[in-house]
Amino acid sequence: MFYYLGSLLQEMGIPGSGLFQYLTFRAALALIISVVISAIYGKRLIAMLQMKQIGETVRDLGLEGQMQKKGTPTMGGLIIIGAIVIPTLLFAKLNNIYIILMLFTTLLMGLIGFLDDYIKVFRKNKEGLSGRFKVVGQVTLGLVVGLTMWLHPGIVVRDKAPDNHLVYEQNAPHGNDVKSTQTNIPFFKNNNGDYKGLLFFLDDQSAAKWAWIPFILIVIFIVTAVSNGANMTDGLDGLATGTSAIIGVTLGVLAYLSGNIIYSTYLNIFYIPNIGELVVFMAAFIGAMVGFLWYNSFPAQVFMGDTGSLTIGGIIAVFAVLIRKELLIPVLCGIFLIENISVILQVSYFKFTKRRYGEGRRIFLMSPLHHHYQKKNIPEPKIVIRFWIIGILLAVITILTLKIR
Repeated sequence: MFYYLGSLLQEMGIPGSGLFQYLTFRAALALIISVVISAIYGKRLIAMLQMKQIGETVRDLGLEGQMQKKGTPTMGGLIIIGAIVIPTLLFAKLNNIYIILMLFTTLLMGLIGFLDDYIKVFRKNKEGLSGRFKVVGQVTLGLVVGLTMWLHPGIVVRDKAPDNHLVYEQNAPHGNDVKSTQTNIPFFKNNNGDYKGLLFFLDDQSAAKWAWIPFILIVIFIVTAVSNGANMTDGLDGLATGTSAIIGVTLGVLAYLSGNIIYSTYLNIFYIPNIGELVVFMAAFIGAMVGFLWYNSFPAQVFMGDTGSLTIGGIIAVFAVLIRKELLIPVLCGIFLIENISVILQVSYFKFTKRRYGEGRRIFLMSPLHHHYQKKNIPEPKIVIRFWIIGILLAVITILTLKIR
C-alpha cells in the first residue's frame, strides 16, 4: 500500500515520499511494525485466550516443569500470522507474484493449523485434525507453488548476466531466460542444476517437457518435511520461534543477493528478477518471530500451537523454493531435520526391536530430541539456547556455501 502511495506522492513532489521506493527502507519498516503488532496484538490476544480458557492440555510424560504449563494459552500462532500479513500488505508490492505466493502460503497453512488447534481445544480431541487432511493441505500448497513457478510467465531465472548490467536490465524480457525447474546446487562451482536431469531415461526434449513433474513432487516433499519439522521442534518455550528467526534472517540475505544482479553475478548464483521483494515479507516474518518470542520465551505466556508451527514451516519451505535454495534446507534447517530424524529413528527402532525381541527398545530417552535432553535433567532454557547456537552455526555455514565450492 505505502509503496503505491509513495509513488503517487512522489509524482506530486512531496519531499521524502521517494523513500518508499527503496526495498531496504520498506523492509526495515515491515520488521518494526511486525514487532509492534506482535507486542500490542499479542498482549490482547493472550488476555482474550485466558478469558475464554483456551489453554494447553498437557499429557504427563514425566518431564520436569511440564505440568506447570497446563492451561497456558495456545493458538498464539494467530499473533504470528497477523504480524506477517499486515506489514506485508502495507509495505510490499502486492502485484509481485512471489509476494502473492507467500501470502497464500501463510494463510493456507495458518488455516490448517488453526483447524487442528480448534479441534484439540474446543472439541477436546487431543489427536486434532486428521493427518490425511494435513497432508492434503500440504500437497495442495506444493501443487499451487510448483505449477505457478512452472506456468507463470513472470517467473524466470537467468543463469548468467552480460558484462553491461544496465543494458541487460533494459532487455530483460529478451535475456537468457531458463525454465524455473533449475536450481542452485551447493558446494559445486558450476552449480546450476535442473530437475529434468531426474528424467534421465528420456531424451532432452521430452525431459524438458515433463520436468515439471519431478519439480512439483520435490516441492510437495519439501513443504511436508519442513512444516512437520517445525511442528516437531515446537516443544520447548522459544525453541521453534528463535530457530525460525535465525533461519529467516539467512533466507532474507539469500533473497536479497538473488534479486540483485550485481551480487548474484559476482557470487555466480541465479539472478531472479523481482525476487528481492521477498525481503519485505521475510523482514515481517523475522519481526513476527522476535515479537512472539517476547511472550513465548521461558516461561512462556502463550504457545503458538499448530496454527503457528505449520505456518512457519510452510513459509520457510516455500520461500527457499522460490529463491532456488531448497537444496540448502538440510543445512539451514538442520534443527528441524534432526528433530524429525530423531522421531523416525525412535519409532522405527522401537517397532523393529519389538518384532525381534518381543519388547520395544529406544535409542533416545524420549523423542523428539529436545525431550531426550529434558530427560537428562538439563534445564529447558539451556537446551533452547544451545539449539539456537547450533542454528546460528548452521546459518553461517549456509551463507558460506556461496563461496565454498
